Amino acid sequence: MSLEPKQDRSRATRQRLLESAVRCLAHHGWSAATVSVIAADAGISRGALQHHFPTREELVVAALEHMFDERRLSVEAMAPPQLTGPERVHVVVHTLVELYMGDLFQAALQAWVVAAADPQMLEVIQPLERRFARSVHAAAVEHLGVDDDDPHARTLIQATLDLARGLALADLLSDDSRRRARIVDTWSTTLAKELGVTQ
Repeated sequence: MSLEPKQDRSRATRQRLLESAVRCLAHHGWSAATVSVIAADAGISRGALQHHFPTREELVVAALEHMFDERRLSVEAMAPPQLTGPERVHVVVHTLVELYMGDLFQAALQAWVVAAADPQMLEVIQPLERRFARSVHAAAVEHLGVDDDDPHARTLIQATLDLARGLALADLLSDDSRRRARIVDTWSTTLAKELGVTQ
């Protein structure tokens, strides 16, 4: 009898647990995202969860790796805009800002807060966050068509990504979509001028 169906089920269960762990971190916070809460969210027993991840620490580390991989893949999946000129800059900035919205960013934020006070967690988070940051920066450079060796352009890209993170933080407390849209539009116009992008 083939073991493949059983292995497929095991992989699917593991995937569901990782997605539930990220969702629970995002919506309930670090302390409240217990093994029991995550198991309930995934729709499996605590014992079944511990078959895959014997400790909460193993589950959390695997969930963080999964989360940062998903964030990185979402960056790599960005389609280059077909527009040119300032409209292209506008689309790229809006897309970059949207990358920081949602459960993955909220779960990452929970991890950052813990890592700031926990050296062991910091060791896990830092390389994952660096890989993600490099992916986002590379995508911004490619899609905006700028020279990454130009210090001014590099600074403008970093300012754009810092702005995106800040807007995502503001959105955690209340629906900030209207104000965010105005800020993104204004920054897109400024960025296009600073990069020398014309019609």
